Amino acid sequence: MHLLIPHASALSPACAQTLSDLALPNLTELLGRLDRQTSFDGDEYLLSPPHERALAAHLGLRGDDGALPWAARAAAADGIDVGDLAWGQLTPVHWQVGRDYVTLANPATLALAEAESRALFERVRELFESEGFTLRWGAPLRWYAAHDSLDGLPCASIDRVIGRNIDLWLQTDTARFPQAGLIRRLQNEVQMLLYTDPLTDQREAKGLPPVNSFWLSGCGRAQPVAEAAGLRIDDRLREPMLAENWEAWVEAWRALDAGPLGELLGALRRGDAGVALTLCGERSAQTLAAAPRNLWRRLQRHWQPVDAARWLEAL
Repeated sequence: MHLLIPHASALSPACAQTLSDLALPNLTELLGRLDRQTSFDGDEYLLSPPHERALAAHLGLRGDDGALPWAARAAAADGIDVGDLAWGQLTPVHWQVGRDYVTLANPATLALAEAESRALFERVRELFESEGFTLRWGAPLRWYAAHDSLDGLPCASIDRVIGRNIDLWLQTDTARFPQAGLIRRLQNEVQMLLYTDPLTDQREAKGLPPVNSFWLSGCGRAQPVAEAAGLRIDDRLREPMLAENWEAWVEAWRALDAGPLGELLGALRRGDAGVALTLCGERSAQTLAAAPRNLWRRLQRHWQPVDAARWLEAL
């Protein structure tokens, strides 16, 4: 059993304060009994967040920062024949214009119905196809584009961008990646197209944010993946973390500690083989696993109790 937990921590002072008051007994015991095996280090400015880098390593996916082929994998899971084309995921989004900069709202807040999503998808299809792209609809918030220019194009994961200034995350290095200029132009053209679309007025009349752009991520060609037997990804911390809803995040952590982490601890106490835990923050991820311990390591566990809050803050 291998449990991977994204968004286990964040760099904000509010998160640090929240962690200092959060009791997680099962996690604390697991941290004291498991040993660090693998680190996925970096900083908060990498395009691929730690949970994506850790999962890619577990699956055997290869790619530079921001160029892990998640779109092709997701498209195949949505029943699309990806072949050997280079795919990118187009997430319909709302860009919120502020006084100083533009932020990307969480796509989940769009409450985008399938009929609306398909209608908007058909509106933008011609723009992309006129540039040689192949477009496929996968789900209300998952559209896919295929084009040779997407192979190896680094893009920020949408988890990096939600609630933040998009200018920090747009690919602007057109000298190295000339295809980024085409994507930026398509974003501008989609904005202009959807601004006058009747669906925009209909959604605003209902008090819903309009879809006014897209975010491109996960570009690359499909790759074979390793067997993921025993891997469980629990992303219940994601939505409250991205919304900075710390009360909901605490409740999600407590449920996680009482449920899946309690199950993992039970497996460890029984001596089950293959018990592992991967915790992912904004900068790094750490994988811990059960390993034989000598007398010194067993004594050290009692002399140096684990501070789970400090452990998580370091991610």
